[in-house]
Formats: sequence, C-alpha cells, structure tokens
Amino acid sequence: MNADRAILHSDMNSFYASVEMMLDPKLRGKAVAVCGSTENRHGIVLAKSELAKRAGVKTGMVNWEAKQRCKDLILVPPQYDQYLKYSKLAHEIYYRYTDLVEPFGMDECWLDVTGCDIYGKPLEIAEEIRQSVKEELGLTVSIGVSFNKIFAKLGSDLKKPDAITEITKQNFKENIWPLAASELLYVGSATTKKLAATVSRQSVIWLQRSRAR
Repeated sequence: MNADRAILHSDMNSFYASVEMMLDPKLRGKAVAVCGSTENRHGIVLAKSELAKRAGVKTGMVNWEAKQRCKDLILVPPQYDQYLKYSKLAHEIYYRYTDLVEPFGMDECWLDVTGCDIYGKPLEIAEEIRQSVKEELGLTVSIGVSFNKIFAKLGSDLKKPDAITEITKQNFKENIWPLAASELLYVGSATTKKLAATVSRQSVIWLQRSRAR
C-alpha cells in the first residue's frame, strides 16, 4: 500500500438492530427488524439483523411484507437516542488513533491514519478498532483498509460482519474489476441503468462495425 496514504472505513454492522440486541439480550440470535410504526402494517424496515437479512428482509420493506418473508421476525421500534449514544462512543474509539475522522451517517466513518505509525500499521490499527468496539460496546464493525476513501468504503462492504478487508494498489484489480459498477459508492440504480444503456449502445455499434468489415 502507498505509505503516503492510509484510509480506513469503519461500518458498524446492522447498527440499529445490533444496538437493540445488545440492549435486550432476549433478542440475541433472533431475526430482528427495527421498524417505524410497529403497531401497524404500513411502517417500514429501518434496519435488520443478519438473520433477518438472510431470510430476505430488506431495508425499506413495509412491515407486513417483512413478516411474510420471515415468519419469526421480531419488530422493535427505533431508539434514536441510544443509536446516537453508541455512535458517539464508537467515534471516541476512532479518535484514539487519529483526529481525521469523517462521519458518513450515524454508523460509518472514514479515518485517515496516514502517518499514524506510532499506533502500528493500518491493518493493525483496524484490528485494534475492531476488537475495541466489540469488547467495549458489544457491537461489531467491518473495516475497509485502502489508499483512498472509495476503495476503503468498498472494502468494508465486501466482507461482513465483524471483518477487515484490505484493498491495495497491488490487489485492487483482482478484487474490484470483477464487481458490478453498482457496488461503488454513489453508483445507484439510476446511474447503473445509464451505464448499462451506454454499454449496450456501444456493443451494438461495435457489432455493426464488425459486420461492415
């Protein structure tokens, strides 16, 4: 990795649901969804546990559909004061290693640890953070380690939960090129459709030129 730049992206796994399960041990090991308007069928899923995710529950899904996907799903209302509390506690852990901490929502942060060799190599810092969050807060994080913010964010998404992924200048082609463009930050559904349409048009042009030869 380029020693001149070392970026971590820390993503707290299933954050809202994980906080709920940590606060209420009876929820641990179960399919849990944090939902708005849990008293009716028309609220939506704000966050889900790993078990709920495996059962097909998705963020933004209406409550009744989530219950159809997962019969044993437990719906709990959000406690935003608790999420904010644990977000701040995680930030305090990050600030032990660098003051260059950039939040990206309540549960994600970039950390620029360039030149922080006193605390170890970037992977070692990432491992210390992962262990500290688990031991001190009872939560897990996935951390991407790379030489820029985009790849660090992608790294934290590639392996979940409770994992560390390093993307270097030596392995980024192997790790990233096979992925869909939609895996990249800010490439949403609209951009994905535009890219697909562009590729299709260029493929048609290439085919027409090939036939004309």
